[in-house]
Amino acid sequence: MSTQDLLIELGTEELPPKSLETLRRAFESNFASALGDERIGHGTIQSFATPRRLALLLREVESRQPDEDIELLGPAVKAAFDAEGNATQAALGFARKCGVDNPASLQRVDTPKGERLVFRQQKPGQATTDLLAELIEKSLAGLPIAKRMRWGAGTAEFVRPVHWILVRFGDHTPDIEVMGLKATDKSRGHRFHSSGELPVDTPLSYCQTLFDKGHVVADPFERTQLVEQQVKREAEKAGGVAVINPALLEEVSALVEWPVALCGRFDEDFLQVPEEALISSMGEHQKYFHVRDNNGKLMPLFITVSNLDSPHPERVIDGNERVIRPRLADARFFYETDLKTPLENGFEKLENIVFQQQLGSLADKSRRVAALGELIAGACHAEPGQVARAARLAKCDLVSEMVLEFDHLQGTMGRYYAQADGEAADVASAIEEQYLPRHAGDQLPQTATGTALALAERIDTLTGIFGIGQPPTGSRDPFALRRASIGILNILVQRDVQVSLASLIGAAYDNYSNLTVPREELVQQVRDYMIDRFRALFEESGTPVEVFRAVRQVEQDNPLEISRRVEAVQQFSSTEAAAALAETNKRALNLLSKAGDQVAAEIDPSAFEDPAEQQLLDALSQVQRELGTLMASHQLTGALQALAGLQQPLQAFFESVMVMADNDKLRGNRLALLQQVRQQVMRVADLSELGGRQASQGA
Repeated sequence: MSTQDLLIELGTEELPPKSLETLRRAFESNFASALGDERIGHGTIQSFATPRRLALLLREVESRQPDEDIELLGPAVKAAFDAEGNATQAALGFARKCGVDNPASLQRVDTPKGERLVFRQQKPGQATTDLLAELIEKSLAGLPIAKRMRWGAGTAEFVRPVHWILVRFGDHTPDIEVMGLKATDKSRGHRFHSSGELPVDTPLSYCQTLFDKGHVVADPFERTQLVEQQVKREAEKAGGVAVINPALLEEVSALVEWPVALCGRFDEDFLQVPEEALISSMGEHQKYFHVRDNNGKLMPLFITVSNLDSPHPERVIDGNERVIRPRLADARFFYETDLKTPLENGFEKLENIVFQQQLGSLADKSRRVAALGELIAGACHAEPGQVARAARLAKCDLVSEMVLEFDHLQGTMGRYYAQADGEAADVASAIEEQYLPRHAGDQLPQTATGTALALAERIDTLTGIFGIGQPPTGSRDPFALRRASIGILNILVQRDVQVSLASLIGAAYDNYSNLTVPREELVQQVRDYMIDRFRALFEESGTPVEVFRAVRQVEQDNPLEISRRVEAVQQFSSTEAAAALAETNKRALNLLSKAGDQVAAEIDPSAFEDPAEQQLLDALSQVQRELGTLMASHQLTGALQALAGLQQPLQAFFESVMVMADNDKLRGNRLALLQQVRQQVMRVADLSELGGRQASQGA
């Protein structure tokens, strides 16, 4: 079948920059799926996007669908014709459905249910050009657009008005309409650097034509690289280093078709304002990149990326400097205004801000967090009074002028204001660290006070929301409890905090007076929810599920201890000793499960009949002594190695004696031995869970 390259370009008014990349990927994915649905093969597909266009370039698109063999089964022959051979209504109806005049002309086929009428036909495939308009419309209709708009007198709807449609299939343009516009072979270039239409001869000449004649860099990846290179170069020329925020880089690249980076300046006096506020003003409001010197200090410079190659760049720079000045002046005003009032004065305003309707105000939450933080301060090696103080101030910056303008600076501005008020260094840092980690891979609180505050804040939220019967679901998590749980677990493990989840949750529960879920039930719910998040974290890191399951079988809810055991068991599980010990433990567990109340209360050495019984008891006593020391000092790898010493005597025991002997005393005594083995093994993990893994690897 013949193939040709296909180019589709949708020309629009300026598309929303934060959605441009999403629209590009979705258009590519939707069109590829639409071709697949119509059984039209193609080669590679490349998508393009600029503020004024979405485009696709597909290589080697088949010129038509393959022919399709159609087979429709009809009624049974017995039901299709009466005794005289006349067609029944069943046969006539089937014939009409198939477009056949005479039912007698239909073929017959033998099936397991008897002979039936059958209609067979080969349907010729349609030409790709005949399907193109429908495929494009379908792909565009499926784009993730929250709100579509209509323009002019037509009925077409899109995220922005569409002004032209370019379609080239090989060296010709199909006679089709899309969104009420007739497809042509012409594109349009840059809004200011190009005028009129730009003919595109072939699909493969698209990008070069736009670049050479239209001042447009159509490839988003090429344009992003160009922006980054130019921004870095401008900063280097000014003696600094540009800080490239990936999200800002993507957004700026989506705002321009012909990027030209320029360096501007602002008054050094503004550097007295916290740099985070200046960076936010430049980045969020103006889409500027900030610049640091070689020592990491913020410089009074910014890099803007113009969508215009001006003959007078100094005028463009001057215009941007004029625009940024009032923005930075606003930030300075907010900062200076906030400094006039102590941070703690904001606490009174928190009384009127609802945290959650049933859980009270932010002030109520701060009091609970302070009480909980004091309780867990010791486990975090923090001073309880400092944790309580940090908790009281933690949310006060939410009512500051600066945070009301730049909400993502919550915590950061609180740190600055606390420092200005003369608060302890740990208290000031904790106000910012309470929000850490904000996302996967983010840094953790570094101070002991910040660690305790971050834990208390999240535990309070988890307990409260679960306590009013609103746990998260698979599709709804308005209070980000999943992220809060993962944050707690990461802090506990990576900051070496030894604490029980049940004790944390129970302590948080006691600070509430109006929760509807009973205490014991809630502690279990929240603990199980967090442990499930722990399991998911381990699975994402590549830990085999049976390793976590082996540790989970032990009654343990100390995340640091669980993490250490998982690490130790995973290392141990790859050894030969682990495979053998897992198998014998599984055998012991099976026997004990069937034994019921036949297990003796104590082991009676005088009842031993076989030397293997005494050898196992001696090995068990030795392991018990070693485990006491090793577990106390958290030497889990050593504990597992000590348990491996049970394998040989346990194997010899199984080979030499009949555990389920007819004699009640013998049977009970031998089961008691196995019970003791299980108890020692379960001090670390249920190694019988590893048996499935070893078995599956060897199967």
